Amino acid sequence: MKFYKAKKIVIVAEKILKEKICEIIEKNGAHGYTVVRAGGKGEHHMHYTPERASVVADFGSIKIDVIVNNQSTAENIATQILEQCFVNYSGIVYLEDVEVLRPSKFED
Repeated sequence: MKFYKAKKIVIVAEKILKEKICEIIEKNGAHGYTVVRAGGKGEHHMHYTPERASVVADFGSIKIDVIVNNQSTAENIATQILEQCFVNYSGIVYLEDVEVLRPSKFED
């Protein structure tokens, strides 16, 4: 079995930003992504998980994982999210080196 190098973009953001972030991901050629609910503690306050009641569901946090084949695409996605989403909202983006089977699934 052969594995191929790829980049994983991890985005942790407020749920209200989900549509905009996913639009940026898709416009940059990524074929898919995974979105999960997130919680934890950040610079400004606690980010509660869905198990804890919230007045408005959109105030929750999400984590989005995206895998792409190259550094350039990963950096473009990360930069656009930073510039278009994190000016008025909190969030983080980081990149990880990963290895995947079936690299054609992640071509842009």
